[in-house]
Amino acid sequence: MTRGGAAGRYDESDVRVRPGKGTRPRSKRRPDHADARAAMVVGVDRGRWTCAPEDDPTTRVVAMRARELGRTPVVVGDHVDLVGDTSGADDTLARIVRVADRTSVLRRTADDTDPYERVVVANASHLVIVTALADPTPRTGFVDRCLVAAYAGGLEPVLCLTKADLVDDGGAGFSSAYAELDLPVVVTRLDEDPVALREVVIGRVSALIGHSGVGKSTLVNALVPDAERAVGEVSGVGKGRHTSTSAVALALPGSGWVVDTPGIRSFGLAHISPDDVVAAFGDLAAAVEDCPRGCSHLGPPADPECALDPLVESGALSAGRLEALRRVLTALRTPAWEA
Repeated sequence: MTRGGAAGRYDESDVRVRPGKGTRPRSKRRPDHADARAAMVVGVDRGRWTCAPEDDPTTRVVAMRARELGRTPVVVGDHVDLVGDTSGADDTLARIVRVADRTSVLRRTADDTDPYERVVVANASHLVIVTALADPTPRTGFVDRCLVAAYAGGLEPVLCLTKADLVDDGGAGFSSAYAELDLPVVVTRLDEDPVALREVVIGRVSALIGHSGVGKSTLVNALVPDAERAVGEVSGVGKGRHTSTSAVALALPGSGWVVDTPGIRSFGLAHISPDDVVAAFGDLAAAVEDCPRGCSHLGPPADPECALDPLVESGALSAGRLEALRRVLTALRTPAWEA
């Protein structure tokens, strides 16, 4: 039955409109935050970010993520803009309103089947792969996987061999496996200050990664004399969470930052392809464009048409460099737990 006596005909009186909660029209415009303060994220813990303002790196500002950012990921090393109370005083809270584009990312997955990738550190220029020459025994598999992550993420890898005083050759044998990759190698001893490593990291943002027990914490404490106090300040954001479970950036005396990452058991690479790795080698990136789709660049018999082999035959690429590259690429096919 219809109103007005005409079947199937309606007018405005037939429609009920539920009034809204307010009469003011909603605007999609957002403030431009022209007065925002630039900072770098140095710690993350349970929905709170510790930031160091660029104009005063010694101050620590605790911030939350602004609503307009939604679920935008914010990690240690990110360059952000802050508004609100950025004084760093106790019980104050700022807001992160912008996250700058990243120049590099260190990613990992829990294992090689995990579809969820985690950004460990952003905007680091170097990845220092810390490996003990003894106690525990060094493992090339782990180093290879870290190299893959560095090449794919845009970081320059550096191999740091610790506990050289516990072996006869000072690490020469282990490091020789990476000579053809032009990988910088730094050797440290238990009883000496890591002078060579300090020269690598000073003035830069460098992430340190390694298995538990390789001496990474000892190196961090040597590079940053007040590291324990600084880490304690960051962990206070999470009201006491143990700091070894997340990355933290520590200011180097003079200039630069060291990002101490937690000791890990495996380094998943589910998010990386062989092409991502080769792209980091300027002399090889163009050559692999002639490879067939899906080429893993491991050569015969798996990839009989790989374009890298002809380069060796023509003398444009040394056999040793190709062998070293393929050993690293093999890490993509080796389960993380075996590395």
